[in-house]
Amino acid sequence: QVQLVESGGGLVQPGGSLRLSCEASGSDFGIYTMGWYRQAPGKQREWVTTIGSGGNTNYADSVKGRFTISKDKNTNYLQMNSLKPEDTAVYFCNLKVRGVYEYWGQGTQVTVSS
Repeated sequence: QVQLVESGGGLVQPGGSLRLSCEASGSDFGIYTMGWYRQAPGKQREWVTTIGSGGNTNYADSVKGRFTISKDKNTNYLQMNSLKPEDTAVYFCNLKVRGVYEYWGQGTQVTVSS
């Protein structure tokens, strides 16, 4: 059973930075994508960014230029800079394996407020 364990959320002032981590248990996943979604209060969960097993990355327009996703073996990192109040949400790590199997983390709260 694959488990995703997230860390790094918290409270930060506007303009500040946070780094989220997500470690996936398990062995070789083959072809996969890892990424992040977020859900703000009263809103639907939205896609933020993904990184493929080959290292290719994609970003939502709302975070492009401010967020950077990277990976090292089974762990991915989300560096979030120039944070805005509208980035406040619960951030969920996501893993899709071979386009068939999908796994979610438990979520980590990010709050951007002065």
